[in-house]
Amino acid sequence: MMRMRRSGSDDGSSRGSAEEAAAGAREVGGEWEMRPGGMLVQRRGWDPGAPPPEMRLRISYGAARFEVSVCSLATFRELKKILTAETGLQPEEQRLFYKGKERGDGEFLDVCGVKNRSKVVLMEDPTSLERRYVEMRKNARIQSAQRAISAVSMEVDKLADQVTTIEKSITERNKVAEVQITTLIELLMRQAVKLDSIHTEGDASSQKNLQAKRVQKCVETLDLLKIRNGRLKPVVVTTKWETFDPPTTTTQWEYFD
Repeated sequence: MMRMRRSGSDDGSSRGSAEEAAAGAREVGGEWEMRPGGMLVQRRGWDPGAPPPEMRLRISYGAARFEVSVCSLATFRELKKILTAETGLQPEEQRLFYKGKERGDGEFLDVCGVKNRSKVVLMEDPTSLERRYVEMRKNARIQSAQRAISAVSMEVDKLADQVTTIEKSITERNKVAEVQITTLIELLMRQAVKLDSIHTEGDASSQKNLQAKRVQKCVETLDLLKIRNGRLKPVVVTTKWETFDPPTTTTQWEYFD
């Protein structure tokens, strides 16, 4: 890369520097050109008025191997955006290496010597890997909690049906055995203990609270039914049997000589 001389005069502006760089470029046979910002780079070998050509790059990502098309004037940041569609990794989660050296986002592919069919190594950023691992563990905990809450919900559904049956019976003034009510309350409280032992976060917390409220409502209903049931008198069923008089039997004997 040619070094640019800086003018020592007071009016040594960027225009003077550009002129000196251009003159220097002519001295080496016009193989260099000025990039925006004053960076002198090797001249490209195509018509400046034509669209810049694309090139195919071979990407190595762990055990995966694939190719992508990219503009030859692109930066490594722009290459990362293309690789996002292929790998699912966001640009900030990617690290790109060319010829064993990690390349910065602002570096240009052609300036770094990347050509058609060049090999670029992609690695996931270690901090991204750690975040991904933490996120996976969090999702696993949430799914486990949701399964446990779903199991409790199914049991509460069954117990709620029994509460409805008992309530209907008592409403019709049919006394039920008190042990049925107390046993049902105990079963509901066991489900409440299960819910309390489930560690939740996110949406699973709202599901857990919903089931806890269902259990509480069923228990409160049974407490009221227990009082109402105690006020009912057991129904005594008496059966009146119909009696019949025994038939009168007369026996006549016939004698034979």
